[in-house]
Amino acid sequence: MSEPHELLRKGALEGVRVIDFSWIVAGPQCTRILGDFGADVIKVENDANMDYIRASRPVGGSSSPNRSPLFTTLNRNKRSLTLNVMHPRGMELLKDLIKKSDVIVENFSSRVLEKWGLGYEEQKKINPKIIYCSMSGFGHSGRDRDFVTWGPTAQAISGLTYMSGLPGEESAGWGFSYMDHTGGFYGTIAIMMALIHRNRTGKGQHLDLSQVESGIGLTGTAILDYTVNNRPFRRNDMPPGNRAPERNIAPHNTYPCKGEDRWCVIAVSTENEWECFVEAIGNPSWSQEEQFTTMQSRFENQDSLDELVAQWTIDHTPHEVFEILQGAGVPAGAVQTPMERVEKDPQLKHRNFIAEIPHEELGTAKVESIPMKMSETPWSLDRPPPLIGEHSAEIYTELLGVTPEELATLYEEGIA
Repeated sequence: MSEPHELLRKGALEGVRVIDFSWIVAGPQCTRILGDFGADVIKVENDANMDYIRASRPVGGSSSPNRSPLFTTLNRNKRSLTLNVMHPRGMELLKDLIKKSDVIVENFSSRVLEKWGLGYEEQKKINPKIIYCSMSGFGHSGRDRDFVTWGPTAQAISGLTYMSGLPGEESAGWGFSYMDHTGGFYGTIAIMMALIHRNRTGKGQHLDLSQVESGIGLTGTAILDYTVNNRPFRRNDMPPGNRAPERNIAPHNTYPCKGEDRWCVIAVSTENEWECFVEAIGNPSWSQEEQFTTMQSRFENQDSLDELVAQWTIDHTPHEVFEILQGAGVPAGAVQTPMERVEKDPQLKHRNFIAEIPHEELGTAKVESIPMKMSETPWSLDRPPPLIGEHSAEIYTELLGVTPEELATLYEEGIA
């Protein structure tokens, strides 16, 4: 057997082929990570029923399906194959693709692939080693398996909507489906474990993920509080605004800064940090008042304290507060605008968090990086997000053995 270092490839998942039926956010987030680490991700699409986010706020207001920033960042490092699986020949080609692949990912409602005749039992007959990751709203078993969910409905059922919003107000909900990203992370973890299992046993498996259950994982502190303390979650019980919900510490809030709608955050959690904070802001006389001499007294008088802290922050920009207080060992941060994160943040620039790649229609596409560095098998940005059907010809001819003559027929008959 070769030495271990000789087995390492450029990407940790190089040689793994993924059939990606997923759309919107949860599934594409999962397959994006697989592609970032070297997997050959083939996004199977139908131009009559495209991924919803291909049309999400396209750059320049264009009607092109290739100019959505959200699609761009979620689908880099993938190839696009247009395929009509409802056509008998299209289904034959899909089955050939399954034979030559390792993983299938989809986040449709629970019976879609079954209706295609491609439930897990049928997939196993085609390829016994296939790993099938389904990411439906409620999972593929149980009373609610046939119910359909989108981000807002799954969030509501998971409890996240109830927990969002200000004390004394109605539930606010989440304007963007952040929970979908969590589902994508869980999907990636499950696929990696299944690949390890298959390497040991030679067997594939069905990974049945529930988006609702993924969301419930984000409510963990509230569940713990109820199970341990029998204390139900109430927004009315929470400190208002950005004050610490679990500990009696102060100052702990968001404060106004110089400029229009500019803010910073400060979180002082120890007496040593308080002393450093006081010194950093010039030892104001009010800091010696009895109501601010201990953490408990500062917590009990935090309304007055916040007003005094704001008198100092308002004379500084968010980044000045950040640098002054962090330089003194005090946890603080600038509330950054999107432009500052993308164009100015020196730390993010150093870590190349906003990566760039040429794009046929956008010129240069900017996408977020994977937020970790790996010394031996790093992620890489090898290809931009695919134009719809961009790689159909090469996949049909090079991978599935379709002749040029048949390829022309596939296009003519609306199969490809």
